[in-house]
Amino acid sequence: MSTPVVAIVGRPNVGKSALFNRLIGRRMAIVEDRPGITRDRLYAPASWREREFTLIDTGGFVSDPSESITAQVRAQAERAMEEADVILFVVDATSGVMPEDREVAQHLREARRPVLLVVNKADDPAHPGVYEFYELGLGDPLAVSAMHGLAINDLLDAVVHALPDPTPEVKSPEAIRVAIAGRPNVGKSSLLNAILGEDRVVVDPVPGTTRDAVDTPFRRGDRDFILVDTAGLRRKARIDERLERYSAGRALGAIDRADVVALVLDAGAPLVEQDQEIARYTQERGRALVIAVNKWDLVSQTPELHESALDRVKAGLRFVSYAPIVATSAKEGWGIPELIDGITAAAEAHGRRISTGPLNRAIEEAEEAHPPSADGAGKQGKIYYATQPSVKPPTIVCFVNDSELFSDEYRRYLDNRLRRVFDFEGTPIRLQFRARQRESTRS
Repeated sequence: MSTPVVAIVGRPNVGKSALFNRLIGRRMAIVEDRPGITRDRLYAPASWREREFTLIDTGGFVSDPSESITAQVRAQAERAMEEADVILFVVDATSGVMPEDREVAQHLREARRPVLLVVNKADDPAHPGVYEFYELGLGDPLAVSAMHGLAINDLLDAVVHALPDPTPEVKSPEAIRVAIAGRPNVGKSSLLNAILGEDRVVVDPVPGTTRDAVDTPFRRGDRDFILVDTAGLRRKARIDERLERYSAGRALGAIDRADVVALVLDAGAPLVEQDQEIARYTQERGRALVIAVNKWDLVSQTPELHESALDRVKAGLRFVSYAPIVATSAKEGWGIPELIDGITAAAEAHGRRISTGPLNRAIEEAEEAHPPSADGAGKQGKIYYATQPSVKPPTIVCFVNDSELFSDEYRRYLDNRLRRVFDFEGTPIRLQFRARQRESTRS
């Protein structure tokens, strides 16, 4: 069934993100007691009484925004209104009706969508201030307290009642979750917008613009994706403000939840330790990896990746040499199809399972071509057989006579050999050696 969309809108600091977290049942949106924290549209699945829907949190709706970034935040809220099947208009019981509330209400009347007027911060639903919001002309106010969870079930009942009737939907393969990660200001949000073909997330040249990890559904052909734009990961010594620390943690959490990580580098800047740390974290967490050398238009007049740049990136990220490298330019649209193709291929490799027969034949051929070296006593390593117990990442267990006889060099050789035979480009492989007595193995 198709999933309806419910958008939360309102002026800044009325508790939209707190309500978002309460409705999805977990802390996903950043909540701070100051306006301007939420900037992009933040998506999350929600359900109530066996009805599923997608909930969207938005930034504060501001009248006549003078700053560029404030204007983009308002544009995000307006896009959410256009996308929604039901709109939750959140106001603040403690402050009463404000001029910006009236402006939002006028927009909502023009939007011609079902609107639920949610009066938040109403610790006492009978508070006389709640009735003041009738003047907005949007029906009966629903008094709730997101902070304390008061009347949330009643609100969810109203949401489900307002949802459109379910419609059949053709099932598609499981969505590929992609985390777009990198240092601040390398163009992650611009690249995400280029992939989507629309301004889905706020873009600003000031580092640190993206604070939440923003989940954005996307379809290309018959494949579904969930793109996750993340806050730029800075060096730990530079993460001083509590909000920055929280955002950095959320970025790492987005990598943890991803199938594939698109590591975005700045073509005009040298590779630095932080780029390597992100790649290393991705490898340690067993996530597939594609490297996007972004802002390529600043260093080249053509979209082709120069060998010199390729060698520079490969040298700095040689420990993830399995990751394909794509030159991209969000501004010019260069490399976007190639990046999506690389992400798709990496996701497929990440979930690839090799049956026991072909796997063992490949390992036998590798062992015959290059046997393990013998130790000082003349004892040589022997692989009896192998199996693949799991995927994401592909994990291959080799049962051997003595795991200590297989050097790191030989493990890398076998890793590379398996990659070539089974096309594991873009994904790490977990290659494990377990000692087993010969007589207990198959003949």
